[in-house]
Parts: sequence; C-alpha cells; structure tokens
Amino acid sequence: MEIYKKQTLSESFSVYLEKRMARILLLGIISGFPWVLIGSSLSLWLKEDGLSRSTIGWAGLIFGVYALNYLWAPLIDRIRIPWLTNKIGHRRGWIVIMQLIILISLISWSLIEPTANLALVITIGLVIAIASATQDITVDALRIEQIGKDEGKSMQAGAAMAVVGWWTGYKLGGVIALNAAEFFQNLGFENYWQITFLILGIVIIACNIGLMFVHEAPPTERQANQKMNDQMIEKKLGSSGIITKSVAWTSGTIAGPIISFFKKNGFKIAIGILIFVFLFKIGEAFLGRMSIIFYKEIGFSKSDIAIYSKGLGWITTVIFTLLGGLFAIRSGVVKAMFVAGILMATTNLLFTVLAWSGKVEWLFALAVILDDIAAAFATVAFVAFISMLVDRTYTATQYALLASIGTAGRTTLAASSGALVDWLNGDWGIFFIITAVMVIPSLICLWFIKNELKLK
Repeated sequence: MEIYKKQTLSESFSVYLEKRMARILLLGIISGFPWVLIGSSLSLWLKEDGLSRSTIGWAGLIFGVYALNYLWAPLIDRIRIPWLTNKIGHRRGWIVIMQLIILISLISWSLIEPTANLALVITIGLVIAIASATQDITVDALRIEQIGKDEGKSMQAGAAMAVVGWWTGYKLGGVIALNAAEFFQNLGFENYWQITFLILGIVIIACNIGLMFVHEAPPTERQANQKMNDQMIEKKLGSSGIITKSVAWTSGTIAGPIISFFKKNGFKIAIGILIFVFLFKIGEAFLGRMSIIFYKEIGFSKSDIAIYSKGLGWITTVIFTLLGGLFAIRSGVVKAMFVAGILMATTNLLFTVLAWSGKVEWLFALAVILDDIAAAFATVAFVAFISMLVDRTYTATQYALLASIGTAGRTTLAASSGALVDWLNGDWGIFFIITAVMVIPSLICLWFIKNELKLK
C-alpha cells in the first residue's frame, strides 16, 4: 500500500516551516529535558561523588517507569484536573502539574548529598522519571492533535520536529548542566551539582511559559467518542448501574486500544511488531547509559563532553533528524528502519576504536558526532514507524503502549550496562562491540514481518 507520494525536495522541506511545527518543537523540548536530569547529570553527579559504575548503571532502572506509562495512559487521557483543565486545557494542565513536580524534585536534590542519602537521591530521581513519563503521554497526544487525521505529510514532518525538539531539550539541557557544574566547581563550590540543579529548575519554568503558546483544541469530539464507546459497552453488558458503568469505562479505556491493535495487525504480526519495538534500540541504550562514564575514564573533561557530545552533537542531530524525516517520507519508513539499524551498529564500533586508541580528541569528536547522526536517524524513523501503526481512534494510548515497550528494552536491560563493563574488567572496546551486535536481532525480526506490514 502506498502511504506517501514522491515529492520534490522543496515540497518535502516546506512542511517544516509551518507554525504548527514550532509548537511541536517546543513539546519535544519539554519531553527531552528531564532525561538530562536523570541521565547524564545524575550519572556524573554519582560518579564524581565516588560511587561505582555498577551502582550508576543500576540507578538507571528508574528509567523503567517510561516502559510502564501505558498502564496509566488511559487515565491521563480521560481524567480532568479540577480548575486547571478549564483554565489552560486538558493536555496542558497535565503537563504543567508534572513540570511542577519535577521542579520541586530539583529543589529537593539541591539540599542533599548523594553518598549519605543515596536511597533518597534515587527515590527523587524516580519521582522525576514518573512525572516525565506521565507528561510524555499527554505531550505525544498534544503533538499528534496539532495535525489533522488525513495530513500524512505533516504527520511525518511532525515526528521529525518532535525528535528535533527532544534532542534539543536533551542536548542543550546537557550543555547547561555540564557547563554550570564545571563553572561552580571551578569557583570552589563543593556542592556545585546541587547549585546546578537550581539552574536547571529555571529551564523548567521557561518551558512552562512557552507551553502557554501551544494551541490545544477543545476535546469535544474526543469526549463524545469516549462516551459513545462507554454506552455501547454498557448496552452489551445488558444492565445499567454504577458497577456496569465502571466496567464499561474500564473496558473502553484500557482493553479497547489493545484489542484494536491486535485486530488491526493480526496476532502474529502484532507480536512481531512488539518484539521488534522492544529490541530495536537496546544497543544504543547500553552505549548511552555508560558513554559519559567512558568519556570521563579515558580523560575528557566536563567541558570537552559538553562541546562535542552535547553542543556539536545537537547541531548534527537537528540536521540529520530533519534529513531522516525526509528520507522516511521519500523512501518509506520500513527501509528507513533498516538503514537506521545498520548505522547504529556501525557507529557503535567507532567507540571501540576510541577505547583502544585512548584519549584522541579528533576521534572522540568523530565518534560522538557520527553516533548522534545515527541516533537521530534511528529515532525519527522509530517515531514515524510507530505513529503510522497506531489506530487514530486510540492514538494516545496505543502510541504510549508502543513507545513504552521500546523504552522497556532500552531501560530494563541497559540497567546492567555498568555491571557488563565491570564483568569485562573495564574492556570498553569489547563492550562497544557487544552493543553493535545487539542491533542484529531486531533487524532479523523486522525482515520477517516487513511484507505483512504493507508499509513502503
């Protein structure tokens, strides 16, 4: 089935200039920024406070909540926040509440020492992860709702802009975090990370101000459809009452999207899709979880990491995410997934060369930039892939389900990344070879189901 018609380059790029794309960009920034807090910032904070690689790796289990947010996605989709929903909208109301929780968590981090209160530090990190995973549910829904149901070209472009925004929030947030930490460290502050978390709290406030410029359409049609589905289930149950209404509400919000997904794709293909989504980015996650520790161990400073991994990496990410979106539109999303997988495996091997070469600045820059290119390409292809698979009737919940399964592979298994490096006796070269091999099973799975997906 042909999804998208071939277009000229200028026609393909013109969609990025729409006003809606700027709003989607901001939503991506809001979604990506919290990963800086519980990713590189938390990892380096723990590392510089003397904690082991294994401890840092296992601390990454807090990312596992991103793999579970589909469980409460239907509730976020339907429960209205008193007063706030009426004032700023359903989606924006939920985002503001979650951002407030993250801000309070950052303030709490600024008041404690990790070595003396490791459990509390991780608990607060878990709170940030839960709030971030929850806001992602409504951010993705609000992003999709910026675009009409039949605007396929704009939906692909929106996926690219969302990824650009996510990487902007993650990369530039990392630049702010690393440079602020080094600045206060050089000034002689022992609690330089705690001060940095207060600086990052200002970014949260700025994101909330920008959110007020994102349009949210009235949820009239969505609420009407939800109510109609509930009434249909109620009639099939053959009775009316509080218990019946509760069963109908639960069935319509939770079971409905799952049944729809398997019915649309068929049981075997649906299982194949879920396996592929789970496996696709595991290798990238293993590398990402330990990358900043690797950079530090081979001798690069926080400012070096900020320049190459965060600053230049952001520029290449933006460019190649937009090009990746263009490639997906013109060549087909399935082909883009294969290309992305091969690129990820290849660039992971560059880190093996860096590990065996030692501290070589130009090689570090090359490895980081090419890895960011591959990651950008893979992410936009992945977002477009799962966006095309969901049923528009259950877009928010099904997207959360597929995204959560993808996150499950990256977070639960990648939590053992530090332990794997320790098991290899610190042989980073072999570690990065293993991360490259991890990509292969997902591509084999995609090969077997690609014809049944009917996506060009």
